[in-house]
Amino acid sequence: MNKKNIKSVSVHVSKHSKPLNDNQFGYYLAGLIDGNGHFNSKQQLVIVFHSSDVSLAYYIKKQIGFGIVKKVKNAAYILNLSSKPNGIEKVINLINGKIRTKNIFIQINKYMVSPNNVEHFKLNTDNFLENHWLAGFSDANSNFQIKILPSVILNFQIEKKEDYLLKLIQNYFGGNIEYRKSQNTYYYESTIAKNVIYYFDKYHLLSSKHINFLK
Repeated sequence: MNKKNIKSVSVHVSKHSKPLNDNQFGYYLAGLIDGNGHFNSKQQLVIVFHSSDVSLAYYIKKQIGFGIVKKVKNAAYILNLSSKPNGIEKVINLINGKIRTKNIFIQINKYMVSPNNVEHFKLNTDNFLENHWLAGFSDANSNFQIKILPSVILNFQIEKKEDYLLKLIQNYFGGNIEYRKSQNTYYYESTIAKNVIYYFDKYHLLSSKHINFLK
């Protein structure tokens, strides 16, 4: 076969891009923390990554300028962000007014070490999703599925313990929310592929899920 006659897939796909400034990165980071972040007993902010996304953990560390990436059980890695002064403050300023998870919001207000150097910390309660927040949240929690039924169905799914953020995404993408009794979780799914593709073509995923999305 003459390789010169084969067109590259890249002519159909926009070049992979990352947030261009602190505001865009702050929305992405807020979504990632909303999806897979928590404070541990040492008052350190921890973000969990699958082993296939360890490069994303190092990218976040580089953008923030501090943190420790280490492997834990179940093929996972964590990015540990210290609560020492002048460390966690940068993260808090980046996600101020962008974080949506109520529990994280409460924890940040509880554990802030130098509130004089941080503006009044605000929770994002608006319905506006035309930014990088959903990309970060999806990198933490989402799945792209191809279901072969009587027809071929493209399915986008996210699962969480609470449903209020899923309702926000449902209002934006369309789709359905169901309760999974066996795991005491809610899961959102959308088969309206056009809406999902429109968003992720504009706000790119940074984890290995970007490859799943392209497939």
